[in-house]
Amino acid sequence: MASLSLSALPFILFIFTFTDLGHCITQNTSITEYLKLPLLHKTPPPSALHALSLDNHRLSLLHSHRALKSPIVSGAPSGAGQYFVSLRLGSPPQTLLLVVDTGSDLIWVQCSACRNCSNRVPGSAFLARHSSTFSPTHCFDSACQLVSHPEHTSCNHTRLHSPCRYEYLYADGSLTSGFFSRETATLNTSSKREARHKDLAFGCGFRVSGPSVTGSRFNGAHGVLGLGRGPISFPSQLGRRFGHKFSYCLMDYTLSPPPTSYLMIGDAQNEVISNMNFTPLLKNPLSPTFYYIGIRSVFVNNVKLRIDSSVWSLDESGNGGTVIDSGTTLTFLAAPAYRLILKAFDRRVKLPRVAVPAPGFDLCINVSSESKPRLPRMSFKLLGDSVFSPPPRNYFIDTSDGVKCLAIQPVDSVTGFSVIGNVMQQGYLFEFDMKSSRLGFTRRGCAHP
Repeated sequence: MASLSLSALPFILFIFTFTDLGHCITQNTSITEYLKLPLLHKTPPPSALHALSLDNHRLSLLHSHRALKSPIVSGAPSGAGQYFVSLRLGSPPQTLLLVVDTGSDLIWVQCSACRNCSNRVPGSAFLARHSSTFSPTHCFDSACQLVSHPEHTSCNHTRLHSPCRYEYLYADGSLTSGFFSRETATLNTSSKREARHKDLAFGCGFRVSGPSVTGSRFNGAHGVLGLGRGPISFPSQLGRRFGHKFSYCLMDYTLSPPPTSYLMIGDAQNEVISNMNFTPLLKNPLSPTFYYIGIRSVFVNNVKLRIDSSVWSLDESGNGGTVIDSGTTLTFLAAPAYRLILKAFDRRVKLPRVAVPAPGFDLCINVSSESKPRLPRMSFKLLGDSVFSPPPRNYFIDTSDGVKCLAIQPVDSVTGFSVIGNVMQQGYLFEFDMKSSRLGFTRRGCAHP
């Protein structure tokens, strides 16, 4: 789901310990292969970008020893800030469009039994009855313990085939519920050969509701591909085969036509790996789904801002910290840090201000007289002494003709956490190495249009 404000970021209520969910891939792949999936991006029109501040979610890509590579498509042209990936599920395979989300774990699709699906259109659902390999998980199956269940739901001891019911709730009240099931996924490897992953655990949703998973912001997607750190996520289920590693590069959503981005599962053995910067991935036991990174300091035009280090800390109650999230569009920073960053930009921007900023933004400037406006440069020093220094176009976005706004917003630092969204990530190759618990990033390695 691509757009969720911090208060609406998907949040998993229950996460249990890891259980092997079936890692069989029937394919004679060599040790150098990986999965490569195109990421599709449906980007919002400039006039609609301010709405993204009200509703942000997440996305992602993949990479490892043997790997899968799939195109990622931007949602920009159709009015949303998320990225999508095409997944073939079932026997024979049915092609489904899923939102790529590093901020959630569950893989789920709308099923033919879906009720109350507000964006239901022909071809928008997975037809389980048309697949010979579809299998609902029994409620006594150990995999059923990996998902939360609807209230007052329990196994029926009198029925031999009592299915596992799941309910997955997001923080803005959106939810999907249905049967937790298993199915065969057909994937393309880097050598253009097909690989089959049997017993992929996923949610077959018959109830879908809420702004994050329905309506225009969901852009007709069939479901969500969870890429989080939990045991039921896509990279976790394929991790044993593909090295517990994935990567992606999100291309600039403003380009037309948008270039193809890719989600890589496995190790692509790319020469750019030697040029990567690394920072540790931190763990939050109370929010085990998310990929936390540590920020040490922030610079604007190479001047270090006086932000207290406690602003970025993760406390014993699981509050605070910083998450990197492909499904959240804009970037949200703890309010004390945001105020100082906003002040620093306001002092250094030499272009005229817009009298009435676009809704949801605090700093908007008129660039109509500048073909290449010069804007201040921001950088983040991270744990491990790596520096993330994105170009200004990653945090000054067009909201209307001749107007750019600072695409960073504040979040309550007491109960919330900071989020580095997908606009800020554009043009970088990010590698999520779950085995080594580190995040790699580099400006090299992203395909150019």
